[in-house]
Amino acid sequence: MSGNVQLVVVGSVALDDIETPFERREGVLGGSVSYACAAASFFTKVGAVGIVGDDFPAGAIETYERLGVDLAGLQRVPGRTFKWSGVYEDDMINRRTLATELNVFEHFSPDLPESYRDAPFLLLGNISPELQLHVLSQVKSPRLVVADTMDLWINVARDPLMEVVAKADMLTLNDVEARMLTGEHNIRKCADAILGMGPGYVVIKKGEHGAILVSGEGIFIIPAYPVDSVEDPTGAGDSFAGGFLGALARGGEVDEKAVRLALLYGSVVASMGVQKFSLESFQNLRLAGIENRLEELKGMMRV
Repeated sequence: MSGNVQLVVVGSVALDDIETPFERREGVLGGSVSYACAAASFFTKVGAVGIVGDDFPAGAIETYERLGVDLAGLQRVPGRTFKWSGVYEDDMINRRTLATELNVFEHFSPDLPESYRDAPFLLLGNISPELQLHVLSQVKSPRLVVADTMDLWINVARDPLMEVVAKADMLTLNDVEARMLTGEHNIRKCADAILGMGPGYVVIKKGEHGAILVSGEGIFIIPAYPVDSVEDPTGAGDSFAGGFLGALARGGEVDEKAVRLALLYGSVVASMGVQKFSLESFQNLRLAGIENRLEELKGMMRV
């Protein structure tokens, strides 16, 4: 994918130790930047903003480069790369964190290259709201800003998080986090409350059950493609967000119809990502394969 960066992804880059009921892998490429950029790369030119240590392997850089990811925003500093270790239970949904080692990510201050600052699409990955606000202070006039968050920031950084929510065009979070943020229990009421905080769109993720888009124009159900095997669910939400924004950037339009279609692309790309470890599914994937699965998903939705 050549040309100027159309989508900027800001977040974490990690080397993960992952254990599933079937296999254990150590030091695999992970983090929100890795999954989102890989998913977006099939549709548009995407730039990565993150930080890695001097232990970051050359093979990981080559993986990014093969996918066409622009790395001008990837900082490399002395020290060790962020590391997450976890074990998935038999259902491949619930997982237990064994260790989270921030390492160089602890002092990450995202500085956008000048060439990224006028990109039309921005994904603020699940980093602290203070860092998300720092990124927002650097961009010029993006057409769509999508912010992700989590329960930690709702609990410990609510005030800056609310600033981010007010500035974002779309907020993505899971159903538990939506209830925490709003104090509501009913998901429709949660979504309506979040829309009242500023965003034009809210996407509430429900894991293997897909997601729900709510906007001023109504509700759209985004189903999860029912895969027949899951090897590694890590990063599925980031792949979903990256695939969505990549597809939206390819079309260039930001309206209800375009957003809904792009979210289906996100669901499809995420379903492909979980079928192998780390970014392995994406390395041999082609756009034609994504389009074929999208048509299958549409067929499953047809009445």
